[in-house]
Amino acid sequence: MALKSTIFKVNLQIADIDHGYYADHALMLARHPSETDERMMIRLAALALHAHALQDVCNGDGTLAFGAGLSDPEDPDVSLTDYTGRKRLWIEVGQPEDKPLNKACQKADQVVVYCFAHAAEVWWKGIENKLTRMDRLQVWRVPTESSQSLAKLAQRSMQLQATIQESVLTLGDEKTTVDLEPIRWK
Repeated sequence: MALKSTIFKVNLQIADIDHGYYADHALMLARHPSETDERMMIRLAALALHAHALQDVCNGDGTLAFGAGLSDPEDPDVSLTDYTGRKRLWIEVGQPEDKPLNKACQKADQVVVYCFAHAAEVWWKGIENKLTRMDRLQVWRVPTESSQSLAKLAQRSMQLQATIQESVLTLGDEKTTVDLEPIRWK
């Protein structure tokens, strides 16, 4: 019998001071049985960091959503699609291979990878040269301490506040906050 995804409900209040974007998002996150809380929360953080593109890129007329992620490798972890169906933003979390990233760069205007965990440096050293020609691609490293702290925020029902100021995401609930400052590798 196959295990089912676990559903997490999130009310996310975003105050992106850097981009002048302020909005509330009612979200549902499906955590694949093989996905960790850490990875799921990185997906949520990535959505918060790029939510301003909904206004900046699509003038508010688009869909910012979680994809199938681990359930479907052809689908992004987070995406922004405009009203015409064009993929404006494709976000991957983890340490994807170069071929799927190349395909994503052909399908979307911008592709962003958020890698995390201790093996990120090893992955980057092995793949960096293969990604140099992908002009639409950005690669960010989430510090291990921050990603592990994000995992502690995971609850089946979450009320979270995200503040982005000077490229630092502060994500938290009524008890705990986590500062996340991704490091750009590409």
